[in-house]
Amino acid sequence: MALYLRDDFKKEWQGKDPYQLLNEMPGQVFRQLEARRTYRFQFQGKNFFAKVHYGVGWREIINNLLHFRLPVLGASNEWIALNKLQVLGIDSMEPVAYGKKGYNPAKQKSFLITAALENMSSLEEICDKWKRTPPSYSMKKAIIEKLAEISRTLHDNGINHRDYYFCHFLIPDSILIEYASNTKKRQPLRCYLIDLHRAQIRKKLPERWRLKDLSGLFFSSMEYGFNQRDIYRFIRSYTGLPLKKSLITHHNFWHNLDKKAQKLFNRMKRKAGHPNY
Repeated sequence: MALYLRDDFKKEWQGKDPYQLLNEMPGQVFRQLEARRTYRFQFQGKNFFAKVHYGVGWREIINNLLHFRLPVLGASNEWIALNKLQVLGIDSMEPVAYGKKGYNPAKQKSFLITAALENMSSLEEICDKWKRTPPSYSMKKAIIEKLAEISRTLHDNGINHRDYYFCHFLIPDSILIEYASNTKKRQPLRCYLIDLHRAQIRKKLPERWRLKDLSGLFFSSMEYGFNQRDIYRFIRSYTGLPLKKSLITHHNFWHNLDKKAQKLFNRMKRKAGHPNY
């Protein structure tokens, strides 16, 4: 059993069953699966997101173990990851409530509530507009360096995301407006990393998990006009090394990353061309 409620939730929900409240809570459903429900609701005039987990079942657990993967049983992964990101200074969702109950891993119930991130656009949405209106040099440079900074901080501290794509990075619209207007006085770029329910945390991150995260990131960039110079900028920022030294020292890593990202891209193209693929 575990339960954490921020003071405002604790005061409002005192003496009540949070699981029953969440099951009866009206809101806009974004995802409804047998084992998980994600929806937005209002509390004291503010928007929040809830992810309620109902137990993954033994079939899912066994399938993951057979493929040498640790199964994600509920909200614990994301709760731990979000708190770790706060310590590291990486912008993400603010966790305000969390609960877990049940000893049977297949039927374990849990929930996570986060404050809604308002007035933001995903990096996927932003870059899709670049096909019609290319970005300024300063904006593109800032995004590349911010992605490298976030990636380096995550990986150097033993965290891998596992769904590391452009759609899971959000940038405030107010910052986008400032960069679009080319004003000299603008806020530092802030980029919020979301959807960490499959994140893993270790003392030291194995190379294969760095490779998985970064290949997903590179795959996401392939249709948005990022060129070789942009890739080199990312590599310099991510490794903190001169480009030549990084390319020589980590040659196999970058070569394998390119192959893996290209494989993901080709698979996506095949699926897009063949609805029944």
